[in-house]
Amino acid sequence: MSETISGGHLVAKALKAEGVDVIYTLCGGHIIDIYDGCVDEGIEVIDVRHEQVAAHAADGYARVTGKPGCAVVTAGPGTTDAVTGVANAFRAESPMLLIGGQGALSQHKMGSLQDLPHVDMMTPITKFAATVPSTERVADIVSMAFRECFHGAPGPSFLEIPRDVLDAKIPLEKARIPKNYRASTRQQGDPEAIERLAGMLAHAEKPCILLGSQVWTCRATDAAVDFVRGLNIPAYMNGSGRGTLPPGDPHHFQLSRRYAFTEADLIIIVGTPFDFRMGYGKRLSPSATVVQIDLDYRTVGKNRDIDLGIVGDAGLILTGALQAAGGRIGDAVAKRKAWMDELRTVETQAYEKRLPRQLSGSDPIDPYRLVHEINEFLTEDTIYIGDGGDIVTFSGQVVQPKSPGHWMDPGPLGTLGVGMAFAMAAKQARRDKEVLCLFGDGAFSLTGWDFETMIRFDLPFIGVIGNNSSMNQIRYGQAVKYGEARARVGNTLGDIRYGDFAKLLGGHGEEVRDPEEIGPALQRARESGKPSLINVWVDPEVYAPGTMNQTMYK
Repeated sequence: MSETISGGHLVAKALKAEGVDVIYTLCGGHIIDIYDGCVDEGIEVIDVRHEQVAAHAADGYARVTGKPGCAVVTAGPGTTDAVTGVANAFRAESPMLLIGGQGALSQHKMGSLQDLPHVDMMTPITKFAATVPSTERVADIVSMAFRECFHGAPGPSFLEIPRDVLDAKIPLEKARIPKNYRASTRQQGDPEAIERLAGMLAHAEKPCILLGSQVWTCRATDAAVDFVRGLNIPAYMNGSGRGTLPPGDPHHFQLSRRYAFTEADLIIIVGTPFDFRMGYGKRLSPSATVVQIDLDYRTVGKNRDIDLGIVGDAGLILTGALQAAGGRIGDAVAKRKAWMDELRTVETQAYEKRLPRQLSGSDPIDPYRLVHEINEFLTEDTIYIGDGGDIVTFSGQVVQPKSPGHWMDPGPLGTLGVGMAFAMAAKQARRDKEVLCLFGDGAFSLTGWDFETMIRFDLPFIGVIGNNSSMNQIRYGQAVKYGEARARVGNTLGDIRYGDFAKLLGGHGEEVRDPEEIGPALQRARESGKPSLINVWVDPEVYAPGTMNQTMYK
């Protein structure tokens, strides 16, 4: 008799062929045959307490490893619970596959348990969404979904697999199990456009570059570093591009970005759309020459005219531009010293102006003091995660990761609740790294029960909660629009001792009200070797400048 194989085992074989070594899931009757296949294929199954966490963890895993993440959830509410995680990955250009269960094909349109039109719901927020129609096609369509994840700018895919398709067994020889089906997606960019960029670089007196998330997506760190050093260009970083240059590098700038975007004659934007974070492109000088480099043609020139757009891999394009400019740059590199010094002066002035806040001994604790202590605490091996509103806006000004790929935030969807899942994925994927996550108390409340998952799977991390008992970013907007008398409608939380919550579940927890105790508490959390929560009570009457400058409140 020929060997037979079930649909669930075909899923596992397809995941293994893609290099997936872990799935994040919450169990359901529709999907358990996938678990059985994962056991046979040596794929770890991490079961969480909410499907949103499973999807966020798959997203986080992809960001850390460069491989696609995978979440597996049951039908109906299991899949709808994961929608937020998929939507976040879609806006953040993160490659992941969500597999959702579905009622049996034999019960199609009969009202089976948890039946919903999942594909219709997922299509607008994925690069690919489909139903697997037969057991023979399971592995084939899984590989198809993974291919689509990496077409152009990366993103998520979704598959629903009916229960009878998963459970059925077929002769192994009838199943197509692709093993070698992926080609390189790295595009070098238009050679003529790269030559034009080289000419711009040769003549620019005050250039600057913004290194965005796609620098990390493309694993283009070395190319970016060679580019800015070889051409003596000041570099600013955002999103996952943070850490491309270490703090203290002469080409690393942070606090003078607005000044640079106003005064520069050449601005190169790499892997960053002109969305709300960039003022839809209006923050760039109208007289500057603007170059945009991106993986996705649709992003180039969106919301703002540009002088040159180049579509392709950030690393290959920057390397090509450096090589092309090398023979014609002349003494321009040396002449840029005055521009670098000018920016460094602005940078130093901004830092010194804020430093008293960062060293503040005030009671309640100034949020600037908290994020300053976190920044001082980070090592070259600490992956930093931000999950929150106002408190994370503070951290974006101060916290500087010391290595590439060591900064994680939700991305442009602005999703709260990613922190626990990102910490889970980061630690599971890189157990040699320390993981530190800064939460707002509102953000932690959304997915905080998965702290227990961290305990259960022995995934130690350092969690810090900036606790002001409020959704303070929203509170500020309400105060501005409606006055202080109506500032606390629908945004005020309880005074929760989250350190005690951590201890209740078996982790390390502390409450901190004295700013001098922040550093020692972080060190004790590091030494505990456990999942930890340091609950730091910060001043609720202080708002981050980024919160006060949000366009929605103007």
